[in-house]
Amino acid sequence: MSGERAYLCLADGTTFEGSAFGATGVSIGEVVFTTGMTGYQEVLTDPSYCGQIVTMTAPQIGNTGINGEDDESVTSAPHVAGFVVRDLSPMASSWRASETLDAYLARHGVVGISGVDTRALTRHIRDRGAQNGAIGTGSPEELVRRAREAPSMEGLDLVERVTPREPYAWSERSGALGTQLAAEVAAERHVVVMDLGIKRNILRSLADVGCRVTVVPARTSAAEILDLAPDGIFVSNGPGDPAAVSYAIETVRALVGKKPLFGICLGHQILALAVGARTYKLKFGHRGINQPVKDLDTGRVEITTQNHGFAVDLDSLAGKARTTHVHLNDGTSEGLELPELDAFSVQYHPEAAAGPHDALYLFERFVKRIDVARAARS
Repeated sequence: MSGERAYLCLADGTTFEGSAFGATGVSIGEVVFTTGMTGYQEVLTDPSYCGQIVTMTAPQIGNTGINGEDDESVTSAPHVAGFVVRDLSPMASSWRASETLDAYLARHGVVGISGVDTRALTRHIRDRGAQNGAIGTGSPEELVRRAREAPSMEGLDLVERVTPREPYAWSERSGALGTQLAAEVAAERHVVVMDLGIKRNILRSLADVGCRVTVVPARTSAAEILDLAPDGIFVSNGPGDPAAVSYAIETVRALVGKKPLFGICLGHQILALAVGARTYKLKFGHRGINQPVKDLDTGRVEITTQNHGFAVDLDSLAGKARTTHVHLNDGTSEGLELPELDAFSVQYHPEAAAGPHDALYLFERFVKRIDVARAARS
């Protein structure tokens, strides 16, 4: 931990002073905040945070260190561009910890800053909107200049940075589902996953409900996916502007109606765009593990894990898809369904990690649709 004076400078010229930790150098990205009280390791390793400097609103971070089990990246590497905390713990106090947060970020080349007034920073982002920023030990003027020169998140395809280069198989389970022991569930359904930046616990959750999972890169064509003879298709979460991922939109457009399809987060947005809807950038996004979502079919409210800066335009879905879920804070799109084409998606993360398990049932819903579709073909 260097402890050297450092600055977080936003593109609008606002500057926050703190102490450097993690890697040395300068970090540039979109500055956002997440409201989770726990799960900082999952935040660091979630590929959906690629290109972003993440602010933790919980004040004390790092006290449980880093362990080898909680990574959400399949590659076990952090994806954030930078990390902002109020109070950094200098030691790790957990039997599961293998290293401190400071050492982990230094090892992976991620720049961090501690001692920042994160309440003031969060209020600023909430009022002014998420914007580019830079962390470093240099002059604030230089950091502001670099933040202003960085490309906007709008129009940015970040999926290319996080998607795998080759297909791979997945079989690891979490055992989190309470309806039946995961160990007793046979992998009877073949699901092909379009990996746009997937979280590890999504793959575990698919395996938990009896799926044999084949993961393919984002640029895999619809024909190549269908050649793998899937029983169902899953479109994953991921970073950046969904409208910029034109190749994935085209692929999903060609796949809809061919097999049961389920999308999460970026996958929700890609499905909406594939059927002709629109997306737009939220002022500061939804990031945290306490986001309230209403199921319009049942009236049930779920507390969900979310991480997204773009949303589907609800009005643009009219006549194209049925809205199934909305966010209770701002009324934005949280779920859609194409009943005739056997496709559905949600904006939030039912696999949580970290977060509540209110929506784990959606994975069971997906495999039930697969089973119905297979029975109809037999």
